[in-house]
Amino acid sequence: MKMKPRVIVTRRWPAAVEHILAERFDTTFNQSDAPLSPIQLKAAFLNFDAILPTVSDKLPASVFPDTDSRTKLLANFGVGFSHIDIGAARERDIVVTNTPGVLTDCTADIAMNLLLSVARRAGEAERQLRAGDWAGWCPTHMIGTKVSGKTLGIIGMGRIGKATAKRAHFGFDMDVLFYNRSNVDDEEIRAMGARQLSTIEDVLAEADFVSLHCPGGGENRHLINASRLAAMKHRAFLINTARGDVVDEGALIDALEGGKIAGAGLDVFEGEPYIPDALKRMENVVLLPHLGSATEETRVAMGMRAVENLVAFFEGNPVPDRVV
Repeated sequence: MKMKPRVIVTRRWPAAVEHILAERFDTTFNQSDAPLSPIQLKAAFLNFDAILPTVSDKLPASVFPDTDSRTKLLANFGVGFSHIDIGAARERDIVVTNTPGVLTDCTADIAMNLLLSVARRAGEAERQLRAGDWAGWCPTHMIGTKVSGKTLGIIGMGRIGKATAKRAHFGFDMDVLFYNRSNVDDEEIRAMGARQLSTIEDVLAEADFVSLHCPGGGENRHLINASRLAAMKHRAFLINTARGDVVDEGALIDALEGGKIAGAGLDVFEGEPYIPDALKRMENVVLLPHLGSATEETRVAMGMRAVENLVAFFEGNPVPDRVV
């Protein structure tokens, strides 16, 4: 009887997906649901045929084995893979896959959630109400910023960027302009009347809201830095549902404290789960604990996409979501 491939799941996944993994493979689950340590990850490369990591698992070159690796597949739970040293995987002929497409809508929903919440001071207002400090309606209470009809700037017009732009344009009559490294010209872009500008600075100068939808890591680390924050409108808001390292967090704190921008809505952070106290103290910042894909439907779909990659790999078929 052919032995089932040995796989390790680094965090708890939705029960429906775990059930299928247990049936199809010789699966080890991380019962504690805490991130594996570097020592545990290094050992996993020597003892399992596949590792199923998440964005909370850091896989730098130092955790890859110096000797031959038993692991031949990293089936990542998530679309982003900047937490994996792709060069180290490539050197060892380890295939890396991700889960694109299935989290597009829910992440775009969260981007709009953050945009609306920070513009209309929803977080600040709810805290006031729960604290029992609301004295009743009055004409000057919690005056926020109108969203409808404003200009949205998108940095990174991929699947999630387009989905966010569509919600903003067709739902809130927002003008959309964007920066993308490659030219984007299709029916969706034309239907929205979205304009592609040649530089990030051009987008920042015109946008009332700037929403980030680019990959993390590499050249995109601190893509939004002090100089680019200074290029934004004084009354503009920054929204980040991409990756925490895309924004220089220290520069963002300085810009917010100095009143250089109006506010920010953040779902991702540079050193998560650590959040700087300065951000937590600010009333003009809405903070979410990395909830972009956090719906039952999406998390199950992400898991099933990873399973599809696993099955294809071990059956010797082309892997649908291969990034390395």
